[in-house]
Amino acid sequence: MKNDEILSQITEFCRKADMAESTFGRRAVNDGKLVHRLREGKRITIDTLERIQAYMAASMAGGVPPPRGLQVPPEKRDPRGNFRFFENRQKYLLFVHTCSEKRVIADRVALELSSIHPRPPALRLFDAGVGDGTVLARVLRATHQRFPHMPFYVAGKELSLEDLRLTLEKVPDRIFEHPASVFVFTNMFYAEAPWLTPASPAAAAATVWHEVPLRGASSGEFEQQIVELRPFLEQNWRAAISPRTAMPLYERPVVLVLYREDHRFLLDSTIPRPGQAEANFDLVIASQPYRALSSVNFRAKRIIAPLARALRPGGRLIGIHSHGHDPGMEMIQAIWPGENPFSVSRHELLRAVKYELGSVGRDLNFNAYADNRSIFRYDMEALPNEVTGTIGTSTAFAAWNAAVYVAQIEDDRLTEMTQNGRTLDAARDVLRKYNGLWFLDESYVISRRRD
Repeated sequence: MKNDEILSQITEFCRKADMAESTFGRRAVNDGKLVHRLREGKRITIDTLERIQAYMAASMAGGVPPPRGLQVPPEKRDPRGNFRFFENRQKYLLFVHTCSEKRVIADRVALELSSIHPRPPALRLFDAGVGDGTVLARVLRATHQRFPHMPFYVAGKELSLEDLRLTLEKVPDRIFEHPASVFVFTNMFYAEAPWLTPASPAAAAATVWHEVPLRGASSGEFEQQIVELRPFLEQNWRAAISPRTAMPLYERPVVLVLYREDHRFLLDSTIPRPGQAEANFDLVIASQPYRALSSVNFRAKRIIAPLARALRPGGRLIGIHSHGHDPGMEMIQAIWPGENPFSVSRHELLRAVKYELGSVGRDLNFNAYADNRSIFRYDMEALPNEVTGTIGTSTAFAAWNAAVYVAQIEDDRLTEMTQNGRTLDAARDVLRKYNGLWFLDESYVISRRRD
């Protein structure tokens, strides 16, 4: 449909409804300058056109109200075969220790620190999927360097007990270098974790809230007290599989709060209390928080939109996910031609998030950026002589593991291929072609305007 046709429909509607064109734009698509831009010849997306038509249809007598929010059918899967980042420890740990992704992501996140504007009583940071804590620890080092005397409120969501243990191993050094810190970890859903409040009243009543003031003044003393938390975590930090969707769920919501006892007075207004926690984060890290094959509506509604709501004025959410179009995918497509798990770009995701938020997102900026700013590279780390000449089995296997981990290939498909030797041959071919192996991630930023 051409702009003239759209404008004609809007003009006729506004005349009959006795409505200003700017009001129409705000009510229909949350953009008061919509009609002005159309008259200038600017284009609109199909999604915007559908929202305009839905609003006009619903406003007429007997009309149907336009849909509010995205429709998201439950994501169902077979837990035996459908791969998720945190469920295969061997793939995960081998990938983490052979590739530079964690370091490169932390460097990318640290660039956002110059754009945040913390307010008393603390700088507030949320990691939406802590993993093994490597990214969080690196970001906190950079945050301490930039804000050495400011109290920190550091919250993280993590369902996996194994990953939480790895993260807790990094807390003693962080809390020693930056003593004015409160660490909060929870296993709640994305829509609950920033507020530390389960949506279900029954789950809220069953919440386990455990506050641990760490005594002493050395990282060794802090570590010993954190190690003593293992029986508590093993008893409470448990996950189950939903019988309806086969998705992992927490058995009971848990909140673990850690801080230095000798800084309790200074941190009193920063330490969260049950039923009184707030979000209002200066920085939200959403690094690989969803499966590659998750639908764009699921990502927007269940993950990114709730995290965007948790931003305070001036706050920034940085999202990062795999981009594909790299030697890693070339390796995968040599075995499975046409395989492409990265079908949802940052542009599509941000459009879906903006639509889901509606008027709530009126004071948010959605920044996809140009490719040269958004897309970044990380490498499989190997010695030069390991990827030239005769490539050993261990190097080829590490490369193949990294490629299938990033592409999230299910175990049942891997079993068939690893027995015929073609996989390691494909890995060696790519390693020789590029003198190594590298992957691409893409990033985007959602920021809330300052007051």
